[in-house]
Amino acid sequence: MSSMYKLVSAARVAGLRGPSRSSLRNFHSAAGVQCQKIKTSPADPPQMPPCNFTPEQYQGMSKERIMEIRRLNCNPMTMKVTYYKKPVFIHQGYKQWLWDVDGRRYLDLFAGVATVSVGHCHPKVTAAAEQQLKKLWHTTSIYVYPSLHEYSEKLASYLPDPLKVIYLTNSGSEANDLAMLMARFHTGNFDIITFRGSYHGGSPQAMGLTSNAAYKYPIAGGLGCTNTMCPDVFRGPWGGSHCRDSPVQTIRECSCAQGSCMANEQYISQLKETFATSVPSRIAAFFGEPIQGVGGAVQYPKNFLKEAYSLVRERGGVCIADEVQTGFGRTGSHYWGFQGHDVIPDMVTMAKGIGNGFPMGAVVTTPEIAASFAKGVHFNTFGGNPVACAVASSVLDTIKEEGLQQNSHKVGTYLLTELAKLRDKYEIIGDVRGKGLQIGVEMVKDKVSREPLHPQAMADIFEDVKDMGILIGKGGVYGQTFRIKPPMCVTMEDADFFLAVFDKCLQNYRERM
Repeated sequence: MSSMYKLVSAARVAGLRGPSRSSLRNFHSAAGVQCQKIKTSPADPPQMPPCNFTPEQYQGMSKERIMEIRRLNCNPMTMKVTYYKKPVFIHQGYKQWLWDVDGRRYLDLFAGVATVSVGHCHPKVTAAAEQQLKKLWHTTSIYVYPSLHEYSEKLASYLPDPLKVIYLTNSGSEANDLAMLMARFHTGNFDIITFRGSYHGGSPQAMGLTSNAAYKYPIAGGLGCTNTMCPDVFRGPWGGSHCRDSPVQTIRECSCAQGSCMANEQYISQLKETFATSVPSRIAAFFGEPIQGVGGAVQYPKNFLKEAYSLVRERGGVCIADEVQTGFGRTGSHYWGFQGHDVIPDMVTMAKGIGNGFPMGAVVTTPEIAASFAKGVHFNTFGGNPVACAVASSVLDTIKEEGLQQNSHKVGTYLLTELAKLRDKYEIIGDVRGKGLQIGVEMVKDKVSREPLHPQAMADIFEDVKDMGILIGKGGVYGQTFRIKPPMCVTMEDADFFLAVFDKCLQNYRERM
């Protein structure tokens, strides 16, 4: 990988021998491509790949008026989470691209927090929504309508037995709330265990599952939830160089014999300690993301979930996989994150990628658990909305038809291996991890201490990446991890562009020090 993104071959075919402004403008104009102006100075950032889509010109209210309304009429938290010193005013999206109100293009490598699975405004999904809107916007499950049943059967076909009963919701938080209720009702137990650093939603009940102070309020909520040590083989007390199911391992030394993992044994001991000290002898459930999302793409030792599931079931609990961020092919090697751990949970919760950004979620469980929950009445006005079902059904078709799971594996593995080279180059990159297009880059003061990089330094690099035309995310308990979770249609060209930009931004940071 070079530090500067090379001009596309199409430009060379068109006879462009050098990156002059006039020739490149003429080429892109002839091709109908909307791109940034290209300059020749070696100090300029890497060049963005071309795009064959031209957005509509923005003609709405001014940025100043938008911010005034945001300040006066919107949730006050929106003023705190604009993410950047200079906010990005998004106007339009297409596939992996976003445009702001000034017409500037961005490569979206965060996908609205790992939500846009098949691409912004994907033509096939958009057409499915439009077709359904012309027939029936809304009815509820008290009536029988085809789209609900067609989608439920299709989604169930993607899950292993006995996970075949589907409850449709409006969000991931609602799905996790429902899963908590179902687990408690089915088992007759109350206590639920999650990992430290986890994020399972911000609703009053799901907040108990979430283990990150930034999302907590000083009131009673989410009672009966206990957080156990996260088996983080980079930041945790134990870990080695062969622990996790990822193309990239930690740089921590490992003396484990073939087929054994001392780190896994230690973290399982911590879970047993939680059972012995913090919860009753019978529990309701264990919640776990196959790879932590907001927690910073944290991965566990390979056999941890398998052993944890066994311990939970011995104590009367059910095992719940939160696939809100890892589901629908994002991890590349498997359609569901839990499959990478060789386990079958009792419940799976999902949202985000299920509808490519359309508000939707689901709980999928076994006939046995569903039968016990049927002793009460559960009803959801909007769960299974006809338009939501049409969109979600089209998402499943698009992932399959366009090979997006395979693309996630190909592009994600390439990104991980190339990012590992940058880890070797820069002292402040402590860890690179993940699978497919669920990637985390953990930033540190130095590799020996593994102390999180200072928030201001993170912010400076983050802003620099954005100013060069790429949107990424942040996560981790200390906000120390960059999150790369793009729409799954992202290309190898896009990956090279990001790698060049990230390299350049790290160089800029090092020069400022």
